[in-house]
Amino acid sequence: MSNAAFVTCDLLDDNPEKVIQVVTPSMDGKFFKSYGARKSFGGQVVTVKCFEDNSRVKELLATDGTGKVLVVDGGASMRCALMGDMIAESAVKNHWNGVVIYGCVRDVDAIAELDLGVHALAAIPQKSNRKGIGEVDLTLYFGGVSINSGEYIYADNNGIVIAKEKLVDL
Repeated sequence: MSNAAFVTCDLLDDNPEKVIQVVTPSMDGKFFKSYGARKSFGGQVVTVKCFEDNSRVKELLATDGTGKVLVVDGGASMRCALMGDMIAESAVKNHWNGVVIYGCVRDVDAIAELDLGVHALAAIPQKSNRKGIGEVDLTLYFGGVSINSGEYIYADNNGIVIAKEKLVDL
């Protein structure tokens, strides 16, 4: 497994002069959990906003993702998954470093075997319906932060941080 050259705690401690946002656990029990084989991952952000429709997630993860992390605002829906094993396998094939989903995933045992960082709120077996709905490169707001395409995200078992500039080479 590659892409584990940092600890988010150290990134914060080592860069006090930089603007770094920390995704906060919410009071309503929405905490990100790690599902992929990469327990520490990061890269340049690509954002997508979709609600119970993973069409754009599938499309984006089928493109070259070298050095990137897809950040998905799924509206914290607990009714269906926005990524399963087949889409995650496509992400690995296309060199994505990771995926952060403000929503659910499925096929978690298969995803746990893939060289991909995956953080999501929960797992559910229900797949989403594909209707071609979703917007790319919007500013996303969740966990007390705003996230834009082109920024940098770093995630590990301590949490998730967002920076305007690259903090470490991955």
